[in-house]
Amino acid sequence: LYTSYTKEMSGDDVGAWFTFDSTVSETIEVSMGVSFVSIENARLNLEKEQPFGTTFDKLRAEARKMWNDDLSRVTVKGGTEEQKGVFYTAMYHTLIHPNILQDVSGQYPQMEGDKILTTNRNRYTVFSLWDTYRNVHQLMTLVYPERQMDMIHTMLGMYKEHGWFPKWELYGRETLTMEGDPSIPVIVDSWMKGLQDFDINLAYKGMYKSATTPGKDNLMRPDNDDYMAKGYVPMESQYDNSVSHALEYYVADYALSTLAEELGKKEDAKLFRKRSMGYKNYFCKEFGTLRPITKEGRFYEPFDPKEGANFAPSPGFHEGNAWNYTFFVPHDIKGLTKLMGGDKKFVDKLQSVFDEGNYDPANEPDIAYPYLFSRFKGEEWRTQKLVKELLAKHFTTKPDGIPGNDDTGTMSTWAIFSMMGLYPDCPGVPEYTLTTPTFDEVTIKLDPEYWGKDKLVIKKEGHGDYIKEIRLGNKKINKYLISHDDLIKAGEITFVVTDHINK
Repeated sequence: LYTSYTKEMSGDDVGAWFTFDSTVSETIEVSMGVSFVSIENARLNLEKEQPFGTTFDKLRAEARKMWNDDLSRVTVKGGTEEQKGVFYTAMYHTLIHPNILQDVSGQYPQMEGDKILTTNRNRYTVFSLWDTYRNVHQLMTLVYPERQMDMIHTMLGMYKEHGWFPKWELYGRETLTMEGDPSIPVIVDSWMKGLQDFDINLAYKGMYKSATTPGKDNLMRPDNDDYMAKGYVPMESQYDNSVSHALEYYVADYALSTLAEELGKKEDAKLFRKRSMGYKNYFCKEFGTLRPITKEGRFYEPFDPKEGANFAPSPGFHEGNAWNYTFFVPHDIKGLTKLMGGDKKFVDKLQSVFDEGNYDPANEPDIAYPYLFSRFKGEEWRTQKLVKELLAKHFTTKPDGIPGNDDTGTMSTWAIFSMMGLYPDCPGVPEYTLTTPTFDEVTIKLDPEYWGKDKLVIKKEGHGDYIKEIRLGNKKINKYLISHDDLIKAGEITFVVTDHINK
């Protein structure tokens, strides 16, 4: 083990290289230790994790076993080899981040501070929450609850150390990338599903702080003054993403309202639920979409709901346009339907998003759109048809086999849930929308400590793409929205499918 270091370097673009006087076909094995605390800790990590005598082949075999154990939490039957490849590649992608930060000693760098702290449980990092709050943490909760529990404790630790829950944390630093208050739906969703081994009162205090602190002092919601006073965020400049900011707050506030209700804080629940309905301010009847509002309280013009496609700048919207965001009101689809003029007009307008090429499968705001059809009786077949088509078109085993940036597993998790036949389309609400599974049988290995049983089985009977009947356990159900508790308690859900559209 080499210990005679003569120079230390740090920076954004630091590299190192080694040369070896090797013979033909000689193999050089190099072991590396990494720490975000110190060189001494990096050496300790190396010594503990790769003791003297460790070989590359031995590490490779250990890593293979660890990954096989992780991926075997879900087993599938049926489907093609391509589909299985897509599914397990997606699971691998999803499990890369968040990743463990602490050293073998338990030491880790303080969130937004200079102290070195110690933990007795796993401390995670790389919380790309604007992306992952939509589905990744829901998958962690269901399949890897012990990790999700550690992630919740990590987020609470960040709040205690820094004074704020994370927005987009990276190795102990807050990047403030994207917008919204995404920790709220993650914590609420976990609590509502039964992962409650943490101080919910402390968590509520932190969430309440970001929801109510004035803008100038609010790291999560810098435009909170207007949001609290007007119910929306007005445009300060042409490309300030104001509508996107507000839409994210609405989702967070709705989730917070459900938790407040659960905790008996009825006035808080009423306040946050009212705020979550502020999206109605943005609805423009002329275009039938959401539309930015100026500081003067008027709709922004000239307005083109398609402006901002393919990540081009868009007035009021971040990484998308009005079509990518208009249906992003998952907590009040009934209210949005009413604004649009009723069920048929809503369904027709949503269908036009796909028919006219206004759906973006490569980014988060509209990834739940295909599932919204299942909120309308007789229209569920559209979800079943679209999900199958989108999976086949955008998820393959080729080098470009996912639609754009995977966003620390978010796109992959869309595929995982969709292929299993259920999707958590409203962050913070413990429910799933159902669709036709890709596989004949999916078995999720559950942790009895959290769920009281050891497996959840999802079955598909018959042939075809459309659902004819759904049985929860042995009981037939006539709905496409199911609670997390009901699903877990049943332990088995069966989809009877057919070639014919079931209206």
